[in-house]
Amino acid sequence: MIFNSMSKNGLILMAFALATTASVALVNELTKERIAKQSQQQLVALLAEVLPAGSYDNALTENCVVVNDRSLSPKESMTIYRATLNGLPSALVIQHKTLKGYNGNIEMITAIDKHGNVSGVRVTQHAETPGLGDKVELTKSPWILSFANTTITEENDPQFKVKRDGGNFDQFTGATITPRAVVNSVSDAGWFGKTNFDRLFNAPNACKGESHE
Repeated sequence: MIFNSMSKNGLILMAFALATTASVALVNELTKERIAKQSQQQLVALLAEVLPAGSYDNALTENCVVVNDRSLSPKESMTIYRATLNGLPSALVIQHKTLKGYNGNIEMITAIDKHGNVSGVRVTQHAETPGLGDKVELTKSPWILSFANTTITEENDPQFKVKRDGGNFDQFTGATITPRAVVNSVSDAGWFGKTNFDRLFNAPNACKGESHE
């Protein structure tokens, strides 16, 4: 009798688990397309923030190359979006990551042309300390805007360091590690983009045919 009762309860629990799993799978399937569309819209808006209007006329998310290089990330491939104007190369928007943040990884995008001119930088993901390191976010501080209209002229450009290290970029009061990590990563990614500009534009399109309208 006890065995039959336990068996019955087990079957009920199993049925409940299967029903729950099926429900979760259904919800994920129904929302997957909407989430993907929202993510794509956010990416398009972010790319537009770092590239000035009128500097390109193509759909950036449909023209890219995927690169595995330690200048951009020590462990994984990064996507580089290619901007064109009237069919000619205009700029690159480079995704890159540093592992040297105070609390771990910091992910960014940097827009640069073939002459090393940086038009914008944004931090896209981080876990830095609120009130200190999180000032790399535009919503917290205008600090990130200091990269606009700067130029990378050489590898390890001495200008692209925080002032404590002899460069041109402010550090934060009580937090030097975070801005140092961001500035150094922008310098490395920007130099990679400048010195590989033509090669990156000649590479096969990794985003070809991916329409997200």
